[in-house]
Amino acid sequence: MIVLLGVLVVVLGFATKRNPLLVVGVAGIATGLLGGLSPGKVLAAFGEGFAGSRAVTIFAITLPVIGLLEHYGLQEQARNLIARFGRLTTGRFLALYLGLRQLGAAVGLTNVFGHAQTVRPLAVPMAEGAAERKYGALPDRTREKVRSFSASADNIGLFFGEDVFLAVGSILLITGFVNTTYGTHLEPLHLALWAIPTAVCAFVVHGWRLLRLDRQLERDLLTADVQPGPAVEAAQ
Repeated sequence: MIVLLGVLVVVLGFATKRNPLLVVGVAGIATGLLGGLSPGKVLAAFGEGFAGSRAVTIFAITLPVIGLLEHYGLQEQARNLIARFGRLTTGRFLALYLGLRQLGAAVGLTNVFGHAQTVRPLAVPMAEGAAERKYGALPDRTREKVRSFSASADNIGLFFGEDVFLAVGSILLITGFVNTTYGTHLEPLHLALWAIPTAVCAFVVHGWRLLRLDRQLERDLLTADVQPGPAVEAAQ
């Protein structure tokens, strides 16, 4: 039972808002030592865990690459690209992104899109650029709203799209648990097929919310007396 004191370390660390990585590391060391492991074996266990989950540290390569791309004008080019499509509003662009994210996740391409590699450097600048083309400079409150809807498009597209893919971890976990516990023979294909109606409903509901975003932006920006952008001035 004394080994469970490592869990207490985690609870106290998170309750006092300490660094999560430090809390988990200290809890792991404490659990190993209380369990009778030598310092060398504790270090070896950390090494084996790191080597067994190397994919988790892929951000160490991804983030510097994205930082370099942004330094050399990735976001500016994204804004320039969206400016060429006059009929593509913020809501329409995000609805399109939602569909692409959901389709990609449905065929197993869960890492093609994402917050770090797509939403922040590409989707957000393009969504903001579409709004700026029509309304000019955006207030901070409106800019944060656009960013939150951009993040939600990625989250919902991934969450409801990946369940359609046969080999996703959640599908395999459910089938394995049900077959083992209840003695059934549930195939991953059955769950994937039943996930399609849910994915379609999620796309329709959130796609409608994204399209309504254009009306919300228009109402918010007109009441805020924001100066019209160049496109609006030229039209007038």
